[in-house]
Amino acid sequence: MNELTPCPLCKSTYTYEMDNLLVCPECGHEWSQEDNTEIAEAFVVKDSNGNILQNGDSVIIIKNLPVKSSSQNIKAGTKVKNIRLVDSDHNIDCKIDGFGAMALKSEFVRKA
Repeated sequence: MNELTPCPLCKSTYTYEMDNLLVCPECGHEWSQEDNTEIAEAFVVKDSNGNILQNGDSVIIIKNLPVKSSSQNIKAGTKVKNIRLVDSDHNIDCKIDGFGAMALKSEFVRKA
């Protein structure tokens, strides 16, 4: 039995064959097995449950988060709309009501 290649976008190992294409069940990417051109390293951000996030998604905070230079915390269960993904340590930029512009880590949110 031949070994299937992992998804070039999200690196999932759960790929399967469909007709003459390989399919990733996690991100939905389809590619040809004969295609030798490597897809450029894609920027993929996943939430705490492993769901792939995209610009414009809504997320929910899963843990109380302290805010620097503020006595208030962002409470668990706070819904954040229209996120923007950035390639840095805090990979989500957003605006939170009552706090303003914030940078969050994707490990502390889940997709809404």
